Amino acid sequence: MIKIVDLHKSFAGKKILNGVNLEIPDKKITVILGGSGSGKSVLIKHIMGLLKQDSGHIYIDGEELSTARGKDLVAIRKKFGMLFQYSALFDSMNVRENISFPLKEHTKLSKKEISAIVSEKLKLVGLEGIEELSPADLSGGMQKRVALARAIVLKPQNIVYDEPTSGLDPLMSKQVDDLIVDMSNKLKITSIIISHAIPSAFRIADKIAVLYQGKIVADGPPEEILKSTNEYVKDFLDTGFGK
Repeated sequence: MIKIVDLHKSFAGKKILNGVNLEIPDKKITVILGGSGSGKSVLIKHIMGLLKQDSGHIYIDGEELSTARGKDLVAIRKKFGMLFQYSALFDSMNVRENISFPLKEHTKLSKKEISAIVSEKLKLVGLEGIEELSPADLSGGMQKRVALARAIVLKPQNIVYDEPTSGLDPLMSKQVDDLIVDMSNKLKITSIIISHAIPSAFRIADKIAVLYQGKIVADGPPEEILKSTNEYVKDFLDTGFGK
């Protein structure tokens, strides 16, 4: 479990996180909802150990992140894979090279072993036999799948998705949602999604947390969030569902 306790962070005197409290259950899909500027990306960077909080605590599998140093911090970071908003594939590399990049950087596997792993991960995301294609040859949805294959290539315990359906049409968005659920079930990993796509969140989440002005103002199963009496949550959901 990932546990966040009274997390605070400011930049240049501006409060971004203002006492975040949240538990992210193991091997479940948690969606962190919030509008632009709510602090979603900053919160995720703290969870992954990329930023240090001003105060508060983050526990990853019972280990406090803020006290981890050197190899211990690297080990915690390796527990996370990241799927970026716009896939962030390297244009100068083909699919095989993109997916194998983390393996070359962090392991001493042979070329043959790396090639086998790349093929395995592509099959897992439903894209067999495209190793030699370049990112420019792929549709937006295919790029997302290749980026996910890269994110899981080091077998992380947790996958972080940054606005995974942003810029996709409704049909492609549903396909990405289905892929997230499929990966969660097959790999038994913890999925953390930051998003403002409300229908998508309610389609896939085991738990939803709503972030507003640097605080979690509601969290729980989707059916509980729908019943929230918080005014911001109600307005946010009404807008997202087109009411």
